[in-house]
Amino acid sequence: MRKKLSFFFAGLIILSANLKSQNVVKVFDKVLFYDGYSTLDKLASEIVPLPAGFFRLKTSLITTKLSEAQLNQLSGTIKLDVVIKAACDNYDRAGHVNIAFVPKNAALYSPDSVQRIEIARFITPFMNKNIKPDTVPYSFQVDYLQHIFQDQTLRENYDLWIELDLFGVPYAANTQVAGCSGRNDTFFGTLTFTTSETANFLETDNVFIPLYMQHGFNNYKAGSTDTLGMTILNKTFSFEKNLIDAQLVLITSNHGANTNGEEYNRRWHYVYIDGAEVLKYKPGRNSCEPFRVYNTQANGIYGSRPRTDATWQSFSNWCPGDVIDTRIINLGKLQAGNYVFTINVPDAVFPEQQGNFPLSLYFQGKTENLGNNVVLYPNPVGSSFLIKSSAAVSSVLITTISGQNILKATNVSTIDMSAFAQGIYLVSVELVNGSKSVHKIIKI
Repeated sequence: MRKKLSFFFAGLIILSANLKSQNVVKVFDKVLFYDGYSTLDKLASEIVPLPAGFFRLKTSLITTKLSEAQLNQLSGTIKLDVVIKAACDNYDRAGHVNIAFVPKNAALYSPDSVQRIEIARFITPFMNKNIKPDTVPYSFQVDYLQHIFQDQTLRENYDLWIELDLFGVPYAANTQVAGCSGRNDTFFGTLTFTTSETANFLETDNVFIPLYMQHGFNNYKAGSTDTLGMTILNKTFSFEKNLIDAQLVLITSNHGANTNGEEYNRRWHYVYIDGAEVLKYKPGRNSCEPFRVYNTQANGIYGSRPRTDATWQSFSNWCPGDVIDTRIINLGKLQAGNYVFTINVPDAVFPEQQGNFPLSLYFQGKTENLGNNVVLYPNPVGSSFLIKSSAAVSSVLITTISGQNILKATNVSTIDMSAFAQGIYLVSVELVNGSKSVHKIIKI
């Protein structure tokens, strides 16, 4: 018995250590959304104020700036969790999580005036706020976002703001849900990142190219498709250095167009790079039954009895209460140059010219720059640390977190910090091959 208890307590210690190593960054906590067809001015008298540092850009769009401390925690494995709580919208709606790249130190921004990317998409269930469960969770594994959050060029030029975007409409609930008469609030939203590491250097070898942000991809509007009548879209992008680990991040969801429209018909989607197929997929799940529990309002697509997998697959592109897949298209090594992204849905039909496949896409990769093959050790440091690198060190600059220069040195690989106060410092290292990197070091 004693031996078993020893293993039990050892397990607890390991579990405790793992839990302590996690960073939890709660960005939004039960923020309230309102009728997406209305305006902030019209609903001013009933809108609940947000805490300081949080802003409503629209009735359906809330944003906040990530602090330096929060950004530094968004490293390693990154899980994004969204929880939606029912208010007075009992229909399925599309929700989005976005990053906005806002010029440094701007007090606020207009969504149309800055570069933005979508990083997650989900569909709300048919929820009645008076029936449990009245919340629905969504989870996304987004480790690849580290290369955005820890990108030195982005961090130097932009503040990174997180947007939670949920276009809800209360009109049906006004008559169908008890307590919702005359109300304009639709959903509550909570958003949290959980990560495994705190970044100790900024990355200098990233290529990041935003391509589409919720582009209305269809075959009946100029600009939505390359050729009217054909659901095909081409986008050219380019980069100047050879890349390793290149990838496309793609989000689409088929929606709208009334009876027999594209939200009900699964179509083959084909993705090409320079004419070579890199992805072929049909949206949708094998079954929507796992999400039935969240659909508590009896006006949805579920009916009173479970459906077979074959039935779900015959008409459902997505499940109310489920995430929309983020499709990672790994391209591996790519030579510098121009490339053409193509997406084609040849069988798509949009009755009465309604509906679209909102398309979000960005490209990222790592250059062959060896700048991140720089290691500072020991870290934390007592009296001095060494710089291990793939090439000789040209220069070192140490600054405080607030930006004050503390030490400059050239052609050295050992740095004496014995006279430094305890705290966190930034160490900028430039190698003789021209590569640069920035690291965090802790003086104890």
